[in-house]
Amino acid sequence: MLISLIIPCYNEEGSLPILYEALCDVRRSETTADRCFEFIFVNDGSRDKTADIIRDLAGNDKSVKYVFFSRNFGKEAAMYAGMQKAKGDYIAILDADMQDPPSLIPQMINDLDSGECDIVAARRVTRKGEPKIRSFFARRFYRLINRMCDIEIADGARDFRLMKREVVDAILSLSERQRFSKGIFAWVGFRTKWVEHENVERVAGETKWSFWKLFKYAIDGIVAFTTAPLRLATYAGFGFALAGFIYLIYYFIRAIVQTIYNDVPGYPSLLCFILFIGGLILMCLGILGEYIGRTYIETKGRPIYISSEESKD
Repeated sequence: MLISLIIPCYNEEGSLPILYEALCDVRRSETTADRCFEFIFVNDGSRDKTADIIRDLAGNDKSVKYVFFSRNFGKEAAMYAGMQKAKGDYIAILDADMQDPPSLIPQMINDLDSGECDIVAARRVTRKGEPKIRSFFARRFYRLINRMCDIEIADGARDFRLMKREVVDAILSLSERQRFSKGIFAWVGFRTKWVEHENVERVAGETKWSFWKLFKYAIDGIVAFTTAPLRLATYAGFGFALAGFIYLIYYFIRAIVQTIYNDVPGYPSLLCFILFIGGLILMCLGILGEYIGRTYIETKGRPIYISSEESKD
C-alpha cells in the first residue's frame, strides 16, 4: 500500500526542513513490508529558497516528488495538482507550516484501515493564538454558508485530511477553475471521521492569508456552492416594490380624503430614500456580476495551473 502526502508550499523555506523531519518520523513508525510513503511537494510560485530546498530533498530521498508552478496559482490549485500526481491508495493533504500536525497521521491511517470511514479529517476545536476579529468573522462565515448551502461545512475544518483513492478520484472529477475545497470535500460526500486538535501556531515564517484574502475566499465559497444571494436580491426587490405600491395607495387615498393638505416637500428624506434604493440596486447588480464573472472564467476553459518543472516518477 502506498500513502501519498501532499504539501502545498509558498515561501516556506524556514518550515520545510522541520516538516520533512516530522514526516520522516511518521514514515519510520508506519512503514512496513506492505506499506510505503511518497511525499509530494507543490511549489506554488515561491519567491524564496523553497524550490531549492525541495530539489535537495528530492535528490537525497527517492520518496520525494514535486511539482513547480510557473507562477503563484494559489493553494487550491496546489492541492489539485498534488492529488493529480499522487499515486497512493491513501492520500493526505497538509500544510507546510506544521499547523497540521504530522503526528496525527498514524491515527488517521488506523482509522481508515478500520474500514469505518473513507475520509479522516482534522478539525480545530480552538482558535487560540489567532486574532480575535479573524476568529469572529470565521465563525460567522461558517454559520452563514451552512444556512445557505445544502451541504454542511464543519466550523474549524482544515484541509488536512487523509482520503481513500476513490474519494480523491471523485474530487479530481470536479475540474472547476474557481475552487473551494472545503465545500468540494463536503459535496462529494463519503463517510467522514473528524479528528479534533488544538490550534497550532506556525513554526516559521508568516501567514499568507490576510484578512482581505480570507474575505475573498469566503465570497468564492458562497458563490461556488449556493445561489442564495441571487434569491436574496430577488426577495429584496420584491419587498421594496411591494412597499412602493403600498406607499402609492396610501397617498392616493389620502389625496381623496383630504382635499387640501399643506405638507412641505421632504427633500432630505427623499434623497436618503433614493440613495438607499440606488445602493440596493448596485448591490444586487454586484451579486449578479459575481456569478456572471465566474461563469465567464469557467467558459474560457483555462487550466487550473501550469507547471514549469516536475520530478520524474
